[in-house]
Amino acid sequence: MNAPLGEPPRSLTGLHVVDADGAKVGRVQQVYRDDATNDPEWITVRTGLFGMKETFIPLAGARRTGDELHVPHDKETIKAAPRIDADGHLDPSEETELYRHYGMARPGAPHPGEASDSGGESGTGGRPHPGSGGTSGPGGTSGTGGMPLG
Repeated sequence: MNAPLGEPPRSLTGLHVVDADGAKVGRVQQVYRDDATNDPEWITVRTGLFGMKETFIPLAGARRTGDELHVPHDKETIKAAPRIDADGHLDPSEETELYRHYGMARPGAPHPGEASDSGGESGTGGRPHPGSGGTSGPGGTSGTGGMPLG
């Protein structure tokens, strides 16, 4: 998974997130990298009453236009995402839950109906990018876990 338009994660922080219908969702708070590839994979956006909740949104399919980051998900889907602590490490089960919520297959995971050779779930995890607005966090698809930076 690549950063939108190949930009470094730091340049994504603070962008206005716009949903698939053109509605503004909030601003990018944190950018999370995959443990194995170090590629940006997730962002968080403050949502909810008074912007007290940070919600994870996958970067897959996102594109930047000026100071906006357009994501291929509607605002209601984003707001209904599973509540996961944005201050810690995103473990494989949490990431799987997020991908399921967004109707996406986790990169590197077998497609439904395919057998897995690993006998279990591959590790993922991740960490936020330094200077991305946070000190710790999640993301990732094919690593073995990650430690928060901070």
